[in-house]
Amino acid sequence: MTGEQTPEPPREPSVLPDLRGWDAEWKGLRAVVAGLGVSGFSAADTLAELGVHVTVLEGRNTEKQQNDAATLKIVGVTEVRLGSEHTGSLPQVPDAEGTLAVPDLLVTSPGWRPDSTLIAQAREQGVPVWSEIELAWRLGTRPGAKNPDWLVLTGTNGKTTTVMMLESMLIADGRRAIACGNVGVPVLDAIRDPEGFDALAVELSSFQLHYTERLNPLASAVLNIAEDHVDWHGSFEGYRADKAKIFENTQVACVYNAEEKLTEDMVAEADVQEGCRAIGFTTQTPGLSMLGLVDDILVDRAFLADRSRQALELGALADFGLTGQGGAPQHLVANTLAAAALARAAGVEPASIRQAILDYEPGDHRIQPVAKSGDVLWINDSKATNPHAAAASLRSFTDIVWIAGGLPKGVVYDELVAEIAPRLRQVILIGADSSQLRSSLERHAPSVPIIGPGVRDDESELSAEKLRSTDGDAAMRAAVAEAARLAQPGQTVLMAPAAASMDQFESYGHRGQAFIDAVAELMDSREDH
Repeated sequence: MTGEQTPEPPREPSVLPDLRGWDAEWKGLRAVVAGLGVSGFSAADTLAELGVHVTVLEGRNTEKQQNDAATLKIVGVTEVRLGSEHTGSLPQVPDAEGTLAVPDLLVTSPGWRPDSTLIAQAREQGVPVWSEIELAWRLGTRPGAKNPDWLVLTGTNGKTTTVMMLESMLIADGRRAIACGNVGVPVLDAIRDPEGFDALAVELSSFQLHYTERLNPLASAVLNIAEDHVDWHGSFEGYRADKAKIFENTQVACVYNAEEKLTEDMVAEADVQEGCRAIGFTTQTPGLSMLGLVDDILVDRAFLADRSRQALELGALADFGLTGQGGAPQHLVANTLAAAALARAAGVEPASIRQAILDYEPGDHRIQPVAKSGDVLWINDSKATNPHAAAASLRSFTDIVWIAGGLPKGVVYDELVAEIAPRLRQVILIGADSSQLRSSLERHAPSVPIIGPGVRDDESELSAEKLRSTDGDAAMRAAVAEAARLAQPGQTVLMAPAAASMDQFESYGHRGQAFIDAVAELMDSREDH
């Protein structure tokens, strides 16, 4: 569809509208960068290159942060303050002469909540608060480099799978493209590439969108929307509103999930550019201006002239190469169709989409088979950090020993438990406090035995303390040992926590690896005997 219309010029931001482009009046401004993670480092580095006086605040003071701080000082960052004593409030920061004043700008990493004192004080004092995405969009590509198409997506689940599939489709079509944003490299690193890219496949979290005023993407997508991060956003309505910002100002196509009306409503409410189309995707037979599934064929009824009578074939379920694992799961097909819709909006050929499907390899920690022994299948779905994500794997199996629990992030489990209760044979709870999930299980799955903190279980040989230990590796070994004791032939031990991991693990990846390691130890011990 690229080339069928002339996009409108980008709409000017309402806050500090003159700060657009590399030649804007950045030099001499004071900026605070909150957080020294990957995105914070990139933001501080970029601002220093622009001649901004940058002060970085980071609550951690580990060897890695100290090394990063030393590097940033070499490239011109004014000051890096490490330690929690520096993150409790908005500081006055120095300019080149050392004169202290309120910063002109705060660029925040996604982890900083809107109700944190630092962010609240910035708002009260009229200091603009940006994500690194906002900064990247305002700067645009480095002068002399290619100006890429921005293809952006968000959703409660499936973002990383979709953005990596989108990157593969673009590359298969001969484009210089890169996955960036909430996955891969920071967007600021991508736009500073000396050569530039033909397209950016940008994954955006709700946190990044919250602190982003407005983008100007070629195409945008919301994969799905379900209750998540309610504690951070304050309500589901706040979470939904931040996700919906991704559609604003889109040029060619707003891609929505035709099986979730909320995402279609977001498109209807969005202020888009003239000529922008609403494009649906579905795992059922597609209607006009949709991509979908006809029998076992992925088809496009949106990006062709005679879409009322024809459809373009994009690939087949067999192309995923997962027949030995029960075929391509529904969520993977949906994510692929969403990626294809974004790719087609950028003019990618159907053959390139099929090639990306053929090249697809399942990622770690997402419905990942780990072992099979004694006719018991062990599955790692550590990436299921909320009920919506866990539902996809729970629906894929029938007789389940479920290892679940962790930080609930303010979500409610009743709907999930009521749906999957008939599939459950046993639940093993991990997590420092899984009382919300336990309560839902007791109400909606009363006949399913539960082992874990707060549950009376005279048969268990494990203490609840092990399962809720802050030593995540020990907790996971205890959960796996208990699952091995309970699982019967023909059942699946599924580790799909439906919660965040930070109460016991460094990340969902750490949690998944702890499960893999514990299962491997179990398999080794059985071989020894």
